[in-house]
Amino acid sequence: METADVRQDIPLLEDLIYLDAASTTPTPIPVVEAMCDYFYKYNANTGRGAYSMAVKATQKMAESRGKVAGFINALPEEVVFTKNTTEAINIVAQGLSFKKGDSLVVPNIEHHSNFLPWLNLKKKGVDVRVVKADADGILDPSKIEDAVDHTTRLITLTHVSNALGSRQDVEEIGKIAEEKGSLYMVDAAQSVGHIKIDVKKMKADFVAFPGHKGTLGPVGTGFLYCNPEEALNLESTILGGGTVSDVSESGYVLEEFPARFEAGTPNIAGFIGLGASIDYIKKIGLEKIEKHSKSSTRLLYDSLVELKNVTCYGDPQNIYGIVSFNINNMNPHDVAKILDEVKGICVRSGYHCAIPAIKHVGAYEKGGTVRASLHYYNTLEEIQVLADTVEEIAKTFGD
Repeated sequence: METADVRQDIPLLEDLIYLDAASTTPTPIPVVEAMCDYFYKYNANTGRGAYSMAVKATQKMAESRGKVAGFINALPEEVVFTKNTTEAINIVAQGLSFKKGDSLVVPNIEHHSNFLPWLNLKKKGVDVRVVKADADGILDPSKIEDAVDHTTRLITLTHVSNALGSRQDVEEIGKIAEEKGSLYMVDAAQSVGHIKIDVKKMKADFVAFPGHKGTLGPVGTGFLYCNPEEALNLESTILGGGTVSDVSESGYVLEEFPARFEAGTPNIAGFIGLGASIDYIKKIGLEKIEKHSKSSTRLLYDSLVELKNVTCYGDPQNIYGIVSFNINNMNPHDVAKILDEVKGICVRSGYHCAIPAIKHVGAYEKGGTVRASLHYYNTLEEIQVLADTVEEIAKTFGD
């Protein structure tokens, strides 16, 4: 599939320039149709009925789990369905039973979802060791290694920064975790669907994913990969229907992984849509997506960085899919509003749920940054429209 073909499947792109893929992506027609098919033809709960419609719904959910697992080089029984990346990370943070005297290592440029759950563990006496990235938001693996000792239970970091677009060497850091005997978690919110993900090559014990960003799936979906050797070490913190195989007045027996972590009725239509979105991404081809994103990101950065009164963040050799920038003397929210009102350009502005990262690059007092984020459906012409519009705004208000 070419970019023009994908655009035909996303009607809302006819009326605007959508550059906020890092927040969520628009959903292609085939994905919406897969969800509608569920609502129209077999709208039943899963795993709770013997009648044919319920059986079909259960089968479709299982098919989606298999598609998701195959997409990241995992087995279906290694994948927990969640409502988003945040929930996936919290399952690990709350389920590992950290105790006083334990330590963990986390960078200072994380999204709040991969930072707050770990800071919260300080209440238990856990030593949270924050490692600083360089000026461009790139981590030196040796600094991660230096922060690890015999008390370190976990190293956790984001593959691609949602605020800066900086891409980390997750495989090299995975080797460090393995050598040091620490557990290893990766937040792949901004890389899955953009870059080929192989959880085994990462040597990760846990990887958290969204369904509604790079994979072009629906909101309200996400998933967690868990190394089967570590699965039984996770405590289930949300219990209820679907999580147990037996219950008595004095206790209960948990289901096997992953069911023990999937309490209650799931977002059935959403996960069926997620499976369809994986099919859609594979139909485009991840290699084509990655090639398109690399060239588009560089063009976007180069088009903005040369403009008078405009500051771009990050190393253009390292950033992926995301360009954060500011116009001198302007609040980023004002810039975003003007872009929307004048040219129908959708970008995000502010702190991007990553305040430490924004402070790290010196943009906190500016109110954050303007963030443009790309996917395969974006064209070179759209990038040029953004650059031209930013140039006009900077000339008018930036001096």
